Amino acid sequence: MAFGHAADVREPNFVGGWWLRSRNSSVGGGSMGTMCGRYATTANPARLAAELDAVDETGDPPDLDRANYNVAPTNQVLTVVERHDRDHQDDEAKLRIRRMRWGLIPVWTKAAEPGVPAKGKPLFNARADRAETAPSFRDATKRRRCLVPMDGWYEWLVESAPGEGAKKGKAVKQPFYMSYADGSRLYMAGLWSTWRDREVEDMDPILSCTILTTDAVGDLARIHDRMPLVLPREHWDAWLDPDHPAPHELLETPGPERVSDIVARPVSSLVNSVRNNGPELLAAAPGAPAAGADTQQAGQISLI
Repeated sequence: MAFGHAADVREPNFVGGWWLRSRNSSVGGGSMGTMCGRYATTANPARLAAELDAVDETGDPPDLDRANYNVAPTNQVLTVVERHDRDHQDDEAKLRIRRMRWGLIPVWTKAAEPGVPAKGKPLFNARADRAETAPSFRDATKRRRCLVPMDGWYEWLVESAPGEGAKKGKAVKQPFYMSYADGSRLYMAGLWSTWRDREVEDMDPILSCTILTTDAVGDLARIHDRMPLVLPREHWDAWLDPDHPAPHELLETPGPERVSDIVARPVSSLVNSVRNNGPELLAAAPGAPAAGADTQQAGQISLI
């Protein structure tokens, strides 16, 4: 897969298949088979900027609907950063809404051809406990931190099939959707990078990002051993501060109270293919119990 191109993720089950086969693998401190690898967002950049008192730098028309219910690596995604004005560095830093490629391109990546970064693994996740030292992420951890807004994210639970006959005991991959119970927006801690081919004059930079992950906590651990690092509003100032490193404790695995308002529900296998994209992906799978139902099945849990 070439950085900056999305050809591979259009193939059915590409990302889902990779995660499920390589759940615990990592490259340079980046989680290549772990959370978070698919998510849903209905955020409009203009409205998001108004909500956060931020500057919308996406260039999108204010009324453009770019809801994406099956966001996958290499897609262009919304991020929130805090930066000084390039021409007025002494002015107070402002929140800015930017679109970035999901899959961080390290600043030291060489050019494969003029203006095109070389091929590499899509670094769409970074382990928070290794980000400060991993070559791919340590520079971004010091200087370029962001938030990635989303409505919720998906993860796959592998179970043995119930019943009798030939299918009994075979692995079943059940997708789950995790979101706040009240439907409010989640903000995940992320890192971002700016890549330029210095041999190309006046090249527009390629902005890219990654989502930080930690050990799963609370009932989320019953679905997967990793989770994206949810960042509550009280930590935003310290995390986004462009002039100071983030406190180390913000990279630590949070307590279970951080995710106590997040609920999970099994959803349709339609999400397995990035070709499918619509609100129907968020609907509870047929036959799934209502939130809060008491069950011993790991694939039928409530995280309320």
